[in-house]
Amino acid sequence: MSDRQVIHSSAAPRAIGPYSPAVRANGFIFVSGQVPVDPATNALLPEADIRAQTERVLKNIEALLQAAGVTMHNVVKTTVYLADMTEFVAMNEVYQTFFGPEPPARSTVEVRRLPRDVKVEIDVIASA
Repeated sequence: MSDRQVIHSSAAPRAIGPYSPAVRANGFIFVSGQVPVDPATNALLPEADIRAQTERVLKNIEALLQAAGVTMHNVVKTTVYLADMTEFVAMNEVYQTFFGPEPPARSTVEVRRLPRDVKVEIDVIASA
């Protein structure tokens, strides 16, 4: 018997490839990298600034976690991928509003390019 459940939410974008938006397994929820796609329109926000993109990404993550029955407080690890590390401070200002005074462990890396040329992608691991 498998302890694996795929998580979807109408308040988060659909997967655009052969992956699940989130998976619950072995007491954790693994949320795939989220990019700034508005789930209502399925439109990308490529022209938005890093703050708006980060907020949209974290709202998408929040929706998937809610569908799994947990909150952002359950997040234990995040990985933030930035197209430009000079935007770290602006991204961080938005990021901290979602996690408060006891944020999860985090890695932040600059990458050469992100899907559809967005500025930020974030994935998370949460305790279930």
